[in-house]
Amino acid sequence: MALATGSVNGCPSALSFAHRRWFGLRERLVDSETLFEGRLLKLRRDRVRLPDGRESVREIVVHPGAVAIVPMRDDGQVILVRQYRHATGKMLLEVPAGTLNPNEAPEDCALRELQEETGYTATHLERLVSFYLAPGYSTELIHLFLATGLKPADGKTDEDEWVETVMMPLAEAVAQILRGEIEDAKTMAALLLVWQKVNEPSP
Repeated sequence: MALATGSVNGCPSALSFAHRRWFGLRERLVDSETLFEGRLLKLRRDRVRLPDGRESVREIVVHPGAVAIVPMRDDGQVILVRQYRHATGKMLLEVPAGTLNPNEAPEDCALRELQEETGYTATHLERLVSFYLAPGYSTELIHLFLATGLKPADGKTDEDEWVETVMMPLAEAVAQILRGEIEDAKTMAALLLVWQKVNEPSP
């Protein structure tokens, strides 16, 4: 069967899309090679077989997974953290977050990171969603939590982590997103999801 590769106005033709449906969309792993393994991340090169039988290469960052937490006080203020991110070369305002330890449940990780980064613990932890941060090249899956019923607790950040806590009304945090002042993707998603949750009409 010949493959249709035509296009209309620069877009794949209907026949091309039909062939894609016929072949399916799943890629099959042919072989995999680890290129680098560090303290946190691993980089591998996968050779895959495409749905039409051709082969291609995927470079994948393997990540153990992470949590992100929106800590909300009884007065409606959220607790964020400001920290320098070397990869961006700038200070970013973010929700508290951290990487899962081996065999650690996301709920346990969320409470640990909340205490370490903000000095608070929570009497109620609600898991909202889980989402892939960059599925085109990374396995990182982030589990998002809303933490309420906050109480002060002893917190100690990691030795190589320096953060500053920032409290503000949720509405102001959302406004900073819309003004382009908050640039971290997980923080944008987390705050907007919580904003939607607290403002949705009661059933």
